[in-house]
Parts: sequence; structure tokens; C-alpha cells
Amino acid sequence: MHIPEPRICLITGTGEDFALDLQISCPKAAAPRIRSAKNQLQIRAHVPTEPSTIKGLILISLKGNMPAVKGDGMRGLAVFISDIRNCKSKEAEMKRINKELANIRSKFKGDKTLDGYQKKKYVCKLLFIFLLGNDIDFGHMEAVNLLSSNKYTEKQIGYLFISVLIEQNSDLMKLIVQAIRNDLTSRNPIHVNLALQCISNIGSRDMAEAFSSDLPKLLVSGWVWFEDPSNKARLLECLEGVLNKAQDAPKSKKVQHSNAKNAVLFEAIALIIHMDSEANLLVRACNQLGTFLAHRETNLRYLALESMCLLATSEFSHETVKKHQETIINSLKTERDVSVRQRAVDLLYAMCDRTNANEIVSEMLAYLETADYSIREEMVLKVAILAEKYATDYTWYVDVILKLIRIAGDYVSEEVWYRVIQIVVNREDVQGYAAKTVFEALQRPACHENMVKVGGYILGEFGNLIAGDQRSSPQIQFELLHSKFPLCSIATRCLLLTTYVKFCNLFPEIKHIIQQVYQIDHNLRNPDAELQQRAVEYLQMSKVASPDVLATVNSFFFDGFILEEMPPFPEKESSLLAKLKKSKPQVEELENVEKERKTRPTGPSAKVFMLFCLLVCCATMLKISSSLVDIFGQPTAQAPSQATVSTSGDEIDVANKQDYLKLVNFLNFPHQHCSYVPMIRYPHLYRFVVKNNGVLYEDDVIQIGCKLEARTNLARLGMFYGNKTSAPFTEFAPVVSCPGALAVQLQAQAKPMDPVIQAGTQVQQLINFVCVQEFGKMPIIRLKFNYVDRAGQSHTFDKSLYLPVFVNKFFEPTEMASDQFFARWKALGQPSQECQKIFPAKLSMDPAVVAQKLSGLGAKLLTDVDPNPDNYVCAGIIHTQTQQIGTLIRLEPNKQAKVLMLMEIFCFLCSCFEFKKRVHFPRIFGEAFFRCTA
Repeated sequence: MHIPEPRICLITGTGEDFALDLQISCPKAAAPRIRSAKNQLQIRAHVPTEPSTIKGLILISLKGNMPAVKGDGMRGLAVFISDIRNCKSKEAEMKRINKELANIRSKFKGDKTLDGYQKKKYVCKLLFIFLLGNDIDFGHMEAVNLLSSNKYTEKQIGYLFISVLIEQNSDLMKLIVQAIRNDLTSRNPIHVNLALQCISNIGSRDMAEAFSSDLPKLLVSGWVWFEDPSNKARLLECLEGVLNKAQDAPKSKKVQHSNAKNAVLFEAIALIIHMDSEANLLVRACNQLGTFLAHRETNLRYLALESMCLLATSEFSHETVKKHQETIINSLKTERDVSVRQRAVDLLYAMCDRTNANEIVSEMLAYLETADYSIREEMVLKVAILAEKYATDYTWYVDVILKLIRIAGDYVSEEVWYRVIQIVVNREDVQGYAAKTVFEALQRPACHENMVKVGGYILGEFGNLIAGDQRSSPQIQFELLHSKFPLCSIATRCLLLTTYVKFCNLFPEIKHIIQQVYQIDHNLRNPDAELQQRAVEYLQMSKVASPDVLATVNSFFFDGFILEEMPPFPEKESSLLAKLKKSKPQVEELENVEKERKTRPTGPSAKVFMLFCLLVCCATMLKISSSLVDIFGQPTAQAPSQATVSTSGDEIDVANKQDYLKLVNFLNFPHQHCSYVPMIRYPHLYRFVVKNNGVLYEDDVIQIGCKLEARTNLARLGMFYGNKTSAPFTEFAPVVSCPGALAVQLQAQAKPMDPVIQAGTQVQQLINFVCVQEFGKMPIIRLKFNYVDRAGQSHTFDKSLYLPVFVNKFFEPTEMASDQFFARWKALGQPSQECQKIFPAKLSMDPAVVAQKLSGLGAKLLTDVDPNPDNYVCAGIIHTQTQQIGTLIRLEPNKQAKVLMLMEIFCFLCSCFEFKKRVHFPRIFGEAFFRCTA
């Protein structure tokens, strides 16, 4: 009788954990218990050690490397198993088991000392009985004693027993740990392998902690070794041998034989894929997997598809995978197991390129109509990505997305139809076709709400391109959209109301019809505040402005028009691929308004039709509450209704404030909603570029100090609030926000604090920051609390301040020699990697002062590097969560002209203008209060 023998196969690459797979061959009757035992053994054991030590650890099959033991057949075990198999009933089986258990108890409790062979035989019987589904409550100590044996088979059975039957909280665990530690320090590699196998199979936290210091020692050898190409050649021959034997006819029809053979084959293929360097092996592995795609075993089909997904990403085997495209598509259509169909979808996605994109997308769309509900959403996302990624004709892309919405509208996420609108807006050649196609799609009796959203946006922007056709005249377009209005959600109806006001600009001849819609009592008095607000404001806009004025009414304040065609969106990574976090601004920073108003909004904010009232308020440096719904009908993030106001020289130039006030009164605009929070401006803010602590703000009521500590891409800002009054502050609630795109670039988390600050005391609040990517703006803290002045009158303090968190706070100084510095300097001479700024020095150009400020910047001030001793040279790395930005800096003073020339070189393609804007060098080296501009 062949004894069940464990097989260990471990290939790790993460460096943080490893797993071993114990495979046991046992009678069919024990299959349920075997699966349970196997699941118990497949546990990932966390070992806290360095990635560099664990990476690449490969333990080969114990079965193929263990010594053969002659005359060790354990005949008694074979007889017992044969008796169990010959039992005709459950009662007979239990009778035989109980008889054997009684015999084993008597042997263990007897006076006669058992040798290692007998202990091993009885322990194997207990293990077999356990796998048949019976509980075992004795024999554990005998199994532990086997661990101290020097014979491989005895030690192996002991480890097998404790791996399966010993509980993690067993009293014997200390003895087991000591036995394992003895084997780990053994000079016999077989004993070491068995110990490692047991650690992985048990996989408990206690086991990981016990051996966390022992395992790394096994990975580091004091032996001096040299790379031998012949070893690699022999190992590759082993892999080739596995592939060759896989093609041979099976020597046995037993399931155990085929399972073991396939297990070895898939492990070998996994190793070939991991190496990704041998083209011949990759192609052969792909062909071998192709034979499993039509195999009658579901598990083999699943594993073949899963492995081919990895092969499809390799440049060596991608074309070979494509040869099986027809078989994979057939699996998608005919496979009964949903998990196999899921893998087929994954493989089609992985193998898709420009040569087969049309066919694969068509097949996936066809299957989507009958696809299992559990995989529809993922399929929709993958089809959308493939259509965008491999679209050579964007009319085809529009057709695919609209068909996607029609077939599986409920599973089309916002990112999908946001993206199609971005592409249509950015490509003039497809705008007319998109308007025509979406118009035809809206004419279908059953039209999904997502289709209405896309149609409302596109027709509102480009409906004029198809208005010349009588079949799609302006009135027909409006009536078609409005026929969907009653059946849509509030968010979609808000979007349609915005489309209608765009129609007032595009098609003045139907403005009176649209006004009637706005005047409907259900809209003007709708219980939803957002829909009611839009109806009222759009109605007022359409009444007070002529067609010419309606399109240009805001040119008095801004460079653009209110209802003009949306500008192209900035080209950036697709949100479908990146799944970027959506961020809505809570408090809009109004610094550099003159520049920002000429820069089109980016990301989701570019999809918002700016209401007239919003723009007028912005012209006077007010920010409307972000309670409005964007053009896509999704409510914006809840933000404080107050906004920021600028009182510095950066304010926008409003030509005639009185005209603005008259216009507000004329429109009867509810400006009481436009409350704002003063933004405190303090000229010494940029001193914190080169210092990390100090008083940030102080008046008669409160003193605010700060202290910043940073390490790599993490920073902690300590805020100190001092109460200077004779009464306590109440309802003290600081709110930290990262406005606009800064919410994605810099993550902030403020620790909660007590809402009361007693008189004459100071409290501290910690704010943690994570630099995700390079940023150019500062986070904002809004302070709001109640206090009582000396006269006993109550007041509310409600102001916002910039927090001095600059990108240079994440600098790490870098030491560099002269030749290394200039070698990198010359290698990074592309325009996108270099920028230069010349500015006058308003302060003293004392070398000590300049050196102090450069050191405070965070970079390493290098000496004896530049040939000109008057120049200053720095090097450093800006740490972010996504990348490390190496930076080289040269400051060249011209003492005669009292001018400083600043040059920066970046190792990564980051925005030079943004870096100059972030660091504010003129403010560091002088009193010239202007910003560096590109």
C-alpha cells in the first residue's frame, strides 16, 4: 500500500508571506475529510522579515528529493486499509475502526516500549482514521516523539500528523516548536525541509512569531558562490522535461496519477511565466495549455484559462495565445460554469490588441446580453476600456458605448459614460456622428436612464450639428428629451434642465417652449431643492437676456461665455483604467484667480455647466455652496456653504461693482445663500518654506502656532491654539480640507479635539498628511468657534488659513559628488526636465544667509561641486506615494547686477512651472512678492 506522502511546493516573490500546498492521496471514501484537511493546510503564514531575504525562495518537491527507504512498507497499515475498503456497511466499518483504536491504545499504554517503526505505523493508522471522519483524542504525544527521530520516514509522518491534527492552542505546541527549531538548525537539509514544510502548513501567528528570526538565517549563506550558466541550463532542461512528459500518454488511468501529473505541470508553467525570459518555453507552455481548453475536466479548463491570462501579457507568447481565440470565445458561449466563463472574459481582455479588438469587443457585447449577472459589471468596464484603448475610428467607439448602455445600462458605471462624453467633446470629427447616433438611440421605446444622460449632454452641446435635418429639428430634439423627463430620477432631470437652457442659446426659436417647462408648478415648487433652484434660475436667465446677451452675459466678468460649447477636456489617463478617486472641492482656493479663470476646469469639474448666479458670485470672490448638482446629475460632495474671499493683490479686477449689484437685484437672486468665510492673508506665510515651526496667526482673540515634522512622503503638523481671552472658546471645530485637485495629491487627516478651549490655555491638534503626488497648492484649515469679548458680547470667529505644507517639505537630502552631479545634470537636459528663473535679490546676498535658506529648503547643499565657488548647488529627492522625484538645483548669484538665476533639473517628467510655483524662490531670497511664472 502506498503511503500518502506530502508534496511541498513553494515559490514566493512578495517577501512577506509564503504558502505551502500539502497534497495527500487517500481513498475515495475519505474525499470530504481530505478536502477539509487540505483546506486547513493551505494557510499563508506571515513571517515578518525583509523582502530581499524571502524573495526567490524556492523549495522543490520533497517527494522527488527524499531518500527511498527499502523494506518500510508498513504491512499492518496496508492490511487495515484493505479491511476498511472491504467493509460492506457503515456499521462494519465502525466496528473495524473501534477494534483498531482499542488495539492502538493498548500498544501506547502497554509496558513494552515501541520502536520508531511501530510508532510510525500506529500514527499513520490514526491519521487514516481521522481522514475517514473520526475524531482522534490520543496519540498526539507519540507523533511528537517521532519528530526527534533521525529516520526520514518517521520524522515525515510525525510532521504530517501534527500538521493535520494538532490544534494551535495545544499544550504540546511548545514541544513542537522546540523540535522544529532543532530541525531548522540541523545540518541535514532533509530535516530542514520537513521543518519548513510544517511551519507553512500550520501557519499560525504563534508559529510565525516563533520562527521569524530563524527563517531569514536559512536564506543567507556564508558560502562564496559564483554564477554558473550551466546550472541554469540544467534547470531549464528540467522544465523542458516536465513539458515533454506532459505530452506522453498517461501510464495510469487513476485520478490520483493524473492529478499529480497536472499539478507538477501547472507548477512548472507558473515558474516559466514568472521567469518570462525563455520564449521557447513560453510558447510550448501556451500550446500545452491550449490542449486543456477543451478538456472534459472543468478544473483543468479553469486553470488553463487562468494561466493563459498571464501568458497573454508576455511579448513572447502573446501571439501564440491569440491562436486559441476561437476556442476561448466558444468557451465563453458554451461553458456552464460561471467561474470558467469569468476566466474566459479575463483572457479575452488580456489577449486583445489592435488586430482583434473589433472581433473580441463584438463577441463580448453579444455575450453580455445573456451573461451571468455576477460578471456583467466587470464585463461592461472591460469592454469600455478595450473600445477606447484600441479605437482607430471613434465612430466605432461611440457605437460600442451606446450599445453597451442599451444592453446593460444598469451595470454601466458613471466612469464609463463620463468617459464617452469627454472623448466626444475632445474630438470634433465625431461630434456630429455622436449627436446623430444618440438622437436615434433616444427614439427607442425602451431607453435606459444612462442613455438619457448621455443624450442630454451631447444634444445640449452639439444638437445644432443635426438641427438642419427635419427629422431632428430643434423642437423634435427638445420634445424627444422631454418625453423622458417624467420617468427620470431627480439627478437626471436636473441635467435635462441644464440641457434646455443650452437649447435656449442654440435654438432661440424654441425658447418660449422651454420657458413653459420651467414655469410648470411641479418644477418651480418641486420638493427637491436642487431641481427647484435650477428651474427658477434658468427661467430668470432666459427671461432677462436676449439671445445675444445670453451667450455673452458673463464676458463682462470672465474671459469665457456661460452657455458656450464646452472646451476640450485635458488629456489625461482614462478614469476607467485608473479608477481615480473622485474629489469635490469643499473650499475653493481663490489664489491666482487671474490665471485659473483662463485655465479650463479639469476632471469631473469640467463637466459642470456653471450657472449664471454662480459665476457672478465668483466674480466678487465668492464661492457658492457646492450643493448644486453637476451636469451629470450627481450631487456634489457636501461642503461648507461658506466660501473664501481674497483681500490681497491677487483679487480679480471687477470693472463696475455697482453694475453687478444692480444686476443681482434685477434678477432677484437669492444672494443670502452666498455667505463666505474670510481667507486670512499673512505675508510671512512663505517664511515657512524654509522653517518648520512658528506663529502662523495671532490677533487679540487667538494665537495659532504650528510645528511640522516630515519623513519620506509622510508629514505630521502640530497645530497649537491659544485662547487669549478671559472666557472659554466653545464649539471649537477646525476643519482641514484640500481644495480641488489637491484632494487627490495630498491626503489630510486631522485628529479630533475637545470643542472647548478654556481661557488662557493652549491646546494641540495633530494633522497627518500623506503626499500622494506632487502638488502646488496648500491645504486650508477653517476655524470656527464662539467666544465672549471683554464687554461680555458674544461673537463667532469664522476664518480660514492656509497651512504651510509645501511640496519641499517632503525633500530628502542627497549627497552627490561633482562628476556625478554634472553627469546627471547633462543627461537631463530636455525642456520638460529643466526650467530657469532670473529674479532680483531684494535682500542681502550674504553667502551664509543664502546657504541657510537653501538648507532650510530641504535639499542637500553640496560643497566643492560647482567650478564657480559663488554658485550654490543642491540635490534632493521629493518623496511621494507614487514616485520619487529627483531634483538638482543651481543658484547662480550675479553680485554686480544683484540678480539671482535659478535652475532646476528633474529626474522625472514633472511640471517645472508647478515646482517653481510651489517653492516660491523669490519670496525666499528677497521681498519681491510675485510668483515665478512659466
